Amino acid sequence: MIWFTVALLMALLALSIPIAAALAALGLSLDYFYSFLPLRLALGEMTWGVSTDFILFAIPLFVLLGEVLLRSGIAERMYGAMSQWLSWLPGGLMHSNIGTCTLFAAVSGSSVATAATIGTVAVGEIQRHRYNERLFLGTIAAGGTLGILIPPSIVMIVYGALTETSIPQLYLAGIIPGLLLAVFFMATVIIACVAKPEWGGDKITVSWAERWRTLPDLGPPLIIFVVVIGSIYTGLATPTESAALGVLMAFALAAWKRRLTWAMLAEALEGTMRTTAMIMLILIAATFLSFVVTSVGIGRQVTDLITQSGLTPMQTMWMIVALYLVLGMFMESLSMMIATVPIITPVVIAMGFDPVWFGILMMVLLETALITPPVGLNLFIVQGVRPRGQIRDVMIGSLPFVVAMLAMVVVLVLYPDLALWLPRTVGP
Repeated sequence: MIWFTVALLMALLALSIPIAAALAALGLSLDYFYSFLPLRLALGEMTWGVSTDFILFAIPLFVLLGEVLLRSGIAERMYGAMSQWLSWLPGGLMHSNIGTCTLFAAVSGSSVATAATIGTVAVGEIQRHRYNERLFLGTIAAGGTLGILIPPSIVMIVYGALTETSIPQLYLAGIIPGLLLAVFFMATVIIACVAKPEWGGDKITVSWAERWRTLPDLGPPLIIFVVVIGSIYTGLATPTESAALGVLMAFALAAWKRRLTWAMLAEALEGTMRTTAMIMLILIAATFLSFVVTSVGIGRQVTDLITQSGLTPMQTMWMIVALYLVLGMFMESLSMMIATVPIITPVVIAMGFDPVWFGILMMVLLETALITPPVGLNLFIVQGVRPRGQIRDVMIGSLPFVVAMLAMVVVLVLYPDLALWLPRTVGP
């Protein structure tokens, strides 16, 4: 039954069927072939349950927050300020790409929005300052992935809902690994530009007076981050309520910058509805599939298969990591998580691993999937904002950052307290 499930899922994905339809079709097929009860009759109730889950209401709110920041010009000014502060490093504006992605990730919660926003602002600098195009594009694709690791993260909300893990705990656990991964990315750029100085482009000279003048442009994302995260850990708001506070702050900042127009609002709402509809349809299909998988006994078979393999818990974890690295080459990251987490996580917890720690490890693995060819979504996002060139340039430029992510995976597995220290110390 396990191999039939895997083969059918791979076949559906190979046919380029949308992931929500593929998950639903797999659930209906398993119901037809292996269940003695018509499990499909529960689909309506599950759809209602997922659609009315209070915690999942944070998803459209965080999507709207990112849309408002993107369309109000706040992100563009933030990039300009970051370029003033980081351009002295070997690699110049490539560090600004990573730094701005880190800040934008702390308010948008979306890797796609982060990569698209910073990519739109930054690609014009490649020719202007004669950077190595591939490495420059790689910093945007890799930096964009930080949107699902640094809180507030939409994907963390989905993981928490699927596994019944505390979202505030996940948010705290993602802060240190997220910042450390950004440092890994910047170190990768420095190593590359020290080895090949011509890759670092023209040196940009900025006075301290110019730097101080741009400092206020870094304020809006920091204000929103403090409001969103601070309201959670002071007990003033739930994650969903804090997302609403973040949206209000984004509207206030857009109005202050005189960019809050009806046209901008309509574009932001349309983008929010499109993204939210896609995510919720996948969630509904995945919830039904998880219910069917549990009902027909596949989850128990997977658990038995792993526990009877004779591997130690750590060996099993490395096997799971390898599995996700392979799957990430062929599946979109959110879809991959939703399809596999309900099956894998119970096994991980049964082996004694912390679900919060595994959630952060999962985020890093999903980030790797975002820039791993041939299906890395951020690769296509960055290619889409370029005026010319082939996507293989983005793929080649992202490879050094895949190595940095693999190093982060190793660090997280060997030193789990890197993710768990902050939740244990400050956790609500």
